[in-house]
Amino acid sequence: MGGVVASDGSGNSSSQSEFVERRRQPRVPLVPLADDPSQSSAVVPFCFTTKHLGASQQFKAWQDYLAPVFDVRLPPDIGVGDGFPVEQAAWNLGGILLVQQTAPAFSFERSRDQVRFSPIDHWQITFLRAGRSWTAVGELVAENSPGMVEIRSLGQPFRGRATATESVTLIVPVDQFASRGGLPEASQHVVLSGHRVRMLIDFVTSVEGSLGKLTQEGLASVRGSLLEMVFDTVSHLVGTRRDPDQVSNLGLMTRARRYIQSHLTSEELTADALSRELAISRTRLYELFESSGGVLRYIRERRLVAAHAMLADVSGTRKIADIATLFGFDSAANFSRAFTQQFGYSPSSVRRLPHGPGAPADARSDPQRPASFETLLLTLHPF
Repeated sequence: MGGVVASDGSGNSSSQSEFVERRRQPRVPLVPLADDPSQSSAVVPFCFTTKHLGASQQFKAWQDYLAPVFDVRLPPDIGVGDGFPVEQAAWNLGGILLVQQTAPAFSFERSRDQVRFSPIDHWQITFLRAGRSWTAVGELVAENSPGMVEIRSLGQPFRGRATATESVTLIVPVDQFASRGGLPEASQHVVLSGHRVRMLIDFVTSVEGSLGKLTQEGLASVRGSLLEMVFDTVSHLVGTRRDPDQVSNLGLMTRARRYIQSHLTSEELTADALSRELAISRTRLYELFESSGGVLRYIRERRLVAAHAMLADVSGTRKIADIATLFGFDSAANFSRAFTQQFGYSPSSVRRLPHGPGAPADARSDPQRPASFETLLLTLHPF
């Protein structure tokens, strides 16, 4: 079955009603760059590659890197011994992850269990520079190709396959659009085309050319412009009508997340306190956080993410045991166990990294530290 494709009326077909241009794309400010070419960029990529590995090890490394966010498999006619040379660079633009990737053909799936037990419900917005992909949600298949943009939610299960591709993906926590009312529900699992999409692609391309030279001021400008352009493009093409229940849930979740984030070190951060703050029952609260694995699990994960950021702060002087106590753990051992289970490496290993979790592969001092795509998403701070 064909996928949902929306166009802005510039000659591309659409399975939805035709759209008429009514307002101009928002003005995009120039990206401020460093005046001094020797000045360090405000953003450093997290790099992953399999090219340094033997051919028979490459695909397994790719599988391990993406799990448990995605399950990936080779095409039926390709063997593990044929090799899988993939390269990826992920840039954290202040809460938006820009992922540049070149990969051979593979198939992928985000299962119901992966969605159920993961707090990751971000929007994934993908542009292809080369190759094609097909993604299915239920029986609906969306086809993506160069010049288009595919949008899907990591809070929903999906499966698909791709030819050899070169892609750029923006991964955005849902709360980044909260001040704008959230992306429309119809944004899930669509492929968009037309001149609005081309303008968005052109801006993302200009951002890519500036990544190694961004100032702090430029980083804030890029983040704001990306959010504005994505929201304006998507909401215009898919429509802005929303289910009242969806709007209510989005508002409650945004308030809940902000309250949790601002009370991470408080002993009073409990389900009861959150219920009172939101003026809802405990049953309603548990329903609200069901897709995140439960409210207590969500609070624990956000505390671990905050502890991770504190450990990665090179100016920080707190001992690991003090950080454990600060975030409500009864012992350093329990904290270390939970931290390792969450991120795949110990708290002490973060302290040994010269540039924190976003350092490129060749800058890491701990060769045993696994590079996890899940870690990148979990530490993508939404506020």
